[in-house]
Amino acid sequence: MIRSTLTPRAWRALAATGLAAAVALAVAGCDSRAQDSAMPPPPEVGVAAVLSEPVQDWNDATGRVSAVESVELRPRVSGYVQRVAYAEGDEVEQGDLLFVIDPRPYRAALQRAEAELARARADAQLATTRHTRAQSLVEASAISRDDFEARTAGRAEADAAVRAAQAAVETARLDLSFTEVRAPVAGRAGRAMLTTGNLAQADSSLLTTVVSQDPVHVYFETDERTFLRHQAMARAGTRSNGQNAVRVGLADETGYPHAGTVDFLDNQVDPTTGTVRARAVLPNPDRRFTPGLFARVQLEGAAARPAILIDDKAVITDQDRKFVYVVGEGNTAQRRDIVPGRIVEGLRVVESGLAAGDRVIVNGVQKVFMPGMPVAPAEVAMRGGKPVDKAVATR
Repeated sequence: MIRSTLTPRAWRALAATGLAAAVALAVAGCDSRAQDSAMPPPPEVGVAAVLSEPVQDWNDATGRVSAVESVELRPRVSGYVQRVAYAEGDEVEQGDLLFVIDPRPYRAALQRAEAELARARADAQLATTRHTRAQSLVEASAISRDDFEARTAGRAEADAAVRAAQAAVETARLDLSFTEVRAPVAGRAGRAMLTTGNLAQADSSLLTTVVSQDPVHVYFETDERTFLRHQAMARAGTRSNGQNAVRVGLADETGYPHAGTVDFLDNQVDPTTGTVRARAVLPNPDRRFTPGLFARVQLEGAAARPAILIDDKAVITDQDRKFVYVVGEGNTAQRRDIVPGRIVEGLRVVESGLAAGDRVIVNGVQKVFMPGMPVAPAEVAMRGGKPVDKAVATR
């Protein structure tokens, strides 16, 4: 056995020295790992160049769809409904038969009027014969002048009776025709308010309604500023095709897929609301519009102007401010405060804060924690945010 010649005090000093060295090595290793973990690679973000395109300003409004022609169908003669001649809710053409009112009383009245006309014509023929005979007699002084004038008046009275009888026949024939109630306009017929066997009162009982289908009207309200601006556009001749263009969307639609024009502006502004009523006309070949539907309306604003457009996902809110991150020198994220405008064709208009050529971070904005942070940009399209094929982009 080899004996150690170190004293206990020396052993304690040596142990303390070794422990200190071990602690120092451990601390150095932890510090190295901490430094390694504090320097992660730059985050990958999608970057798109801002778009500079002409945009058309639109003014938003809400309105209601209305039929161009809407008729409440009421009978012109009284009688019991004999037949409902259409299917409720179907489209009908102008002149189609909808209701039949019992025609028998009116057919009898026509026959009676025709009989009265025949008697009046017979009386008129007799009066004419008497007048002719009286004329020859008076020339021969066989009758007095008073008798001749009486027969002349009798002929005139008989002629008037014929004309009255003819008018009665026309009235009876017209009443008979009114027993067939026909569609006054083409459109969609509503529910039959009176069915077979019910009494229809002339000019009061509602039979059904008929509303036209194509085109349709959309009524909406616009404010004074918009009204004055469009009046100025009309005077300057800068409206589309000489008319105010509109775009319309329904409650279940995205955007404004239907186009039309304003064909009417009211003749005064409502002083209580500061708005003026307007009407747009739109084609409706596929029957998408139904009278009474709510409609979102955009009215054409000023003439097209150049604008900066970005994807709305790139916009960040900081209390009352809006900003975006652009990629600057050395692939670092730089903050740019902006003044955003309205959405146009799915992109946000930037009124100020950006210029043509700026590259905005669109995808992965949440990965940027502070301005000046390095990023790894990847080119994407501003519309849709999809990666750009470099081979295609450089053609």
